Amino acid sequence: MIIKPSSALRNNYSGISILAKQTQEPVYITVNGEGDGVFMDMEAFERREQLLNLRAQVLQAEEDRLHGAKTMS
Repeated sequence: MIIKPSSALRNNYSGISILAKQTQEPVYITVNGEGDGVFMDMEAFERREQLLNLRAQVLQAEEDRLHGAKTMS
């Protein structure tokens, strides 16, 4: 887990951006030691969104099956 203060984002945006791209990990931003936000590389974010959408589709299909929808083997 990568944690950086908001001042690092404000003073060194490009460094935080490079870090997020290199690690493909979210960078957690804090204000006064408390969590405030998350900075992510765009590609990592898009992959995460695709994965979440796929999980939602699988969950919906499973719910439909449990409620009697016809399935294929």
